[in-house]
Amino acid sequence: MTDHTFQTRLLHNDYKFDPATGGVSVPVQHASTYHQSFDQPAKYDYSRSGNPTREALETTIAELENGTRGFAFASGMAAISTSFMLLSQGDHVVITEDVYGGTYRMIHNVLQRFGIDHTFVDMTDLHAVATAIQPNTRLLYIETPSNPVLNITDIQAVVKLAKANGCLTFVDNTFMTPALQRPLDLGADLVLHSATKFIAGHSDVVAGLAVTNNVALGEQLGFLQNSFGSILGPHDCWLVLRGLKTLFCRLEQSQRTAGKVALFLSKHPAVEKVYFPGFSTHPGHPTHRYQADGPGAVLSFQLKDEDAVRTFTQRAEIPVFAVSLGAVESILSYPKRMSHASMPQEEREKRGITDGLLRLSVGLEHPDDLIEDFKQALQGIQTHHLFLDGRIRSEST
Repeated sequence: MTDHTFQTRLLHNDYKFDPATGGVSVPVQHASTYHQSFDQPAKYDYSRSGNPTREALETTIAELENGTRGFAFASGMAAISTSFMLLSQGDHVVITEDVYGGTYRMIHNVLQRFGIDHTFVDMTDLHAVATAIQPNTRLLYIETPSNPVLNITDIQAVVKLAKANGCLTFVDNTFMTPALQRPLDLGADLVLHSATKFIAGHSDVVAGLAVTNNVALGEQLGFLQNSFGSILGPHDCWLVLRGLKTLFCRLEQSQRTAGKVALFLSKHPAVEKVYFPGFSTHPGHPTHRYQADGPGAVLSFQLKDEDAVRTFTQRAEIPVFAVSLGAVESILSYPKRMSHASMPQEEREKRGITDGLLRLSVGLEHPDDLIEDFKQALQGIQTHHLFLDGRIRSEST
């Protein structure tokens, strides 16, 4: 099936039907243990070490990322954390400074306790990346587009720096998925996903995935997955496989709508700034166009302050105001209190995560409905501020 397009490969692969029954769905194998022959070791013995349903997901995501081995974990952070365990005491990590808050917490509060050092760096600046590499640097960790201000890192350029210095390169590909960006093709050693997001896509499962095309790295990560045991259960694997089937069409529609919503927001007087890789004015836009097949369906926008955010979120009716992204419904998030709450305020502000920043993951609603909803929500901000300005002027006289 490798000669087919990505869209077709989502549906037609080694698991398009069950060879035992012909059922057009992967069977969910809930068994925790498997009957053994005394003299002949079986393929499966205990589901922490291997499960047929999980294997179907792991094989499928590996093929879609053009990798050789995939791994399914209990969450995106389980995938990331287990991958960090490839490092050893005394190692050093160079990591993009505007990384997901959970990754920041893991590397800053956990890995540091085990003697694994790190340097946060603006990875859009290749000179800064090169300068940050030390003799004991083992890993360059990329998130592109970054969360939540969508900075773009040149994957191939960072990979060249990594290889020249004997380092690994990991890429968090959650925002793009293999439908839009395939970091292994650009030279990365490991690609990571919070499959909770676009890959599963329905706000009904928490999952993480990792894929590599490095045989030795795959063996090491397989050992760690089995050792830590943070594996994805069979039913959740089935949910992710089901979500994968519609990944392409969901992303196609969502990113088209995201472009229309981003354009509307960029022209509204109550919006100070819009972050969206689809804009030609977005920093890193040419790099993103080269390494990805679309802008994605996530954007962020800057309002005046926290009071404006409160008014907007209270008046907006369509998106859910929640943690997470990448679902069929639009999700509006407040990074300061949600995805990056674990990051100290001064660190957030350095990264552009201000009191007025909102992140929007665009779902499958009609763009006109979203725009009309946001129009009335933003009107509420203008009305509120006019009232406050009038009251201040009145009190001052």
